[in-house]
Amino acid sequence: MSQNIKPVTTIKSAFPIFEANPRLSYLDNAATTQRPRAVIEAVTRFDSFENANIHRGLYDLSSTATKRYEQIRTKVAHFLGTENSNTVAFTKGTTESINIVAQSYLSKKIMPGDNVITTIMEHHANFIPWQVLTQTHHAELRIVPIDPHGNLDMNKLRALIDSKTKLVAINHISNTLGTVNPIEDIIAMAHKKNIPVLIDAAQSISHCALSLDQMEYDFLAFSGHKMFAPFGVGILQVAEKHLGEVLPYNVGGGMIREVTNERTTFRDFPFNLEAGTANISGVIGLGAAIDYIGSLDKTDVSNHIRDLTDYCVATLNTVPEINVVGSPSGRSGIVSFTVTDIHPHDVASFLNQDQIAVRAGTHCTQPLLASLGLGATIRASFSIYNTRDDIDQLKASLIALIKFWS
Repeated sequence: MSQNIKPVTTIKSAFPIFEANPRLSYLDNAATTQRPRAVIEAVTRFDSFENANIHRGLYDLSSTATKRYEQIRTKVAHFLGTENSNTVAFTKGTTESINIVAQSYLSKKIMPGDNVITTIMEHHANFIPWQVLTQTHHAELRIVPIDPHGNLDMNKLRALIDSKTKLVAINHISNTLGTVNPIEDIIAMAHKKNIPVLIDAAQSISHCALSLDQMEYDFLAFSGHKMFAPFGVGILQVAEKHLGEVLPYNVGGGMIREVTNERTTFRDFPFNLEAGTANISGVIGLGAAIDYIGSLDKTDVSNHIRDLTDYCVATLNTVPEINVVGSPSGRSGIVSFTVTDIHPHDVASFLNQDQIAVRAGTHCTQPLLASLGLGATIRASFSIYNTRDDIDQLKASLIALIKFWS
């Protein structure tokens, strides 16, 4: 059932935005996904009838909110293939999660002459933190290139890892090329030399199975809003062996054991990262999003996304003026392209007139585009509610644009 999960008409009806905009072809899912009704209702119900701050409140509303908040921490852990909910910290999103690893874990370990390895295809959120960290500590940022097709150069990665490597940080799926990186092979390669691995799962979390216990990554970062949850909530998952090494990032209320005039002692991970008032509504929405994803067959979802991706590439390749960027051996959910002699911003503006939503620009991957000799691209990205009809409409609108421009 690779083309239609559930079926797609049922899926689409679960998302109110398509009722308000029935002609919308939403192809910007790599930037954010839409929210299903179940998520919207869960957040609205909490905000309307259950609102209270968590922890330390000795009244029913607060106790209930605390219980639900911590139950969702457990739900996230199970979603990520482990029973240990203490591996899961709530954050604002992928960017904050990665910065926490850089500043709260690695900054205390890295020394002059050490190195961190990342790749040329990373989102700036998984590139700049390591660039800043290595420059600050007089260490080296080693950048793994890609081959002409957009695949990671695994031989180069292997050659870059040495006794001075302190971390390998890599995305699961490139947010510009859609390349699916062989993260299990990369984890095994790094672990042979006792090097921890951080996975940026922002583009894979909604449709790929991830498991701490099975894959044995060291750090995992993602955002809720790219898996049908609200903005402003994300996850940092940390392997048990590193829990004691992640130090407080922000300090304040809610993450302390004791404060005196002379000193403060902090709670253990994950609570030592959760200073201040939490985004409780966002966490409630994240829990509902996980339940919604759990109602779908993940294999069917993954197959559906792959089918749309392959169909988009094949469809765009039939138009001579359209240039698909890259041809990686595995691509999922994301297709970037250019149109000869037409700037990507003009393309996106024209498509918008036909209610086709795409992203145009550098996609927070300027080093990648520079390496490809490109200033910007158009990006189409897919989710469970998209169909081949969306891609057919994309092609038709692009052909109309090319005709108009000529």
